[in-house]
This record gives sequence, structure tokens and C-alpha cells, in this order.
Amino acid sequence: MPEQLKFNLPVRSATGREDFFVVDANALAVAEIDRWPDWPVRKLALVGPEGSGKSHLAHVWATEAGARIVSARDLAQQVPEPGNLAVEDVPQIAGDAQAETALFHWHNLVLAEGGSLLLTGDTSPALWQIALPDLASRILGTPSVRLEPPDDQLLQAVLLKLFADRQIEPQPSLLPWLLRRMDRSFAAAGRIVAALDAHALGTGRPIGPKLAAEVLERLDESDRQA
Repeated sequence: MPEQLKFNLPVRSATGREDFFVVDANALAVAEIDRWPDWPVRKLALVGPEGSGKSHLAHVWATEAGARIVSARDLAQQVPEPGNLAVEDVPQIAGDAQAETALFHWHNLVLAEGGSLLLTGDTSPALWQIALPDLASRILGTPSVRLEPPDDQLLQAVLLKLFADRQIEPQPSLLPWLLRRMDRSFAAAGRIVAALDAHALGTGRPIGPKLAAEVLERLDESDRQA
């Protein structure tokens, strides 16, 4: 038999509204995004753990609001402009005077010109440890909404999306098998799907429970050695 052909296809992350799965764990956050024209102070902090869908939901909002999306770390390299704006991963600039000053100017300009502002982070804005007092006070005055940890329904939907982003159709028995054994987090789902994809490409084997058992064992061993 000739060796099976292996194609390392690009990951194409689906970020449209139709690709965002609404369940109890995220329904409140989705409702707040949907009502963005009525935000009381025209700004919102969207918070949640790694991989919880913050970036996806920010892209949904940006499409609906005609907004720009910028990483907080990149703001200092750009000239502030009016208009709706989403700033991702704000806690990552804590203590960076240049980046904090840039966000302060963007914040003031966007709101002064009648725009709306969406900020994202892993934790409550009160824990972002922003050093610039004027910016810290403005962030503390920003209403927030949280994406909650996933239930089984949402975690299964996230796994399906992660596989679809990699153009992978797993064996039907894989998802219930994984849900019984994996860590209950979005970060774990992303790590497992990436490892399954890499191992399947390297071995030419189908992505099912047998392959997943090997991958989970390898990931556990890596965690023990870390």
C-alpha cells in the first residue's frame, strides 16, 4: 500500500455570528453585545477565561458595530482615531507606561467622538493592575460582563468548532469520550484539538478515541514534567 498522503491544512478560525454557540454559560454576554447601541456609558468590558470566546465575540461585535479590533499591545504603534473600537487583552499591558498611555488617549477620543468601546480581559477589570491612575479610574468605571466556564453543551460545541476550524471531521464516538476525560476548560479543548491534529498528521491515523487516549497521555506526561 502506498504511504497515505498527509496535508497540513491551515487553521481557519470561524468568527462569524452564526458560528458562536449561545448557551446558558454565555447567554448574558451575548445579550450585552447585541444591545451595544444602548450601553449606558458606551463601553463594556468582556471578561472570561482563556479560550472562552472573548475574541470571537469581539469579532461579532466589530462586524455589527463597524468597529476596529486592535490588540492592547499594538495601540502605541498607531495613531488614535474616532469610531467604534474593540481592544483585546487589556491586562497584558499592565505596567507598560507607553501602552497604557496609548489606551488612555484612544479611550478618551473614541468616547468623546460618540463611539463605543469594547475591552477584553481574563478577569474582572478591578484586577487588571493598570498603573496609570487616569486610565485605571476609567476602566474601573466600565461595566463588565463575564463569559462563564463551559457546561457540557458548550464544551461539545467548542470542540466541534475547533475541529471544523482545522477542516477535521472526528469519529462520532470521540466527543462523548473526550468530555468524560478532559479538563473542563476552553484552554484544554484548544490544546487537545491541536495535539490530535498534529498526531494524526504524523501517524496518518483517524482521529478517534484510540488516538485521543495516546494524546491525553502525552499531554499529562508533559504537564508532569513541566
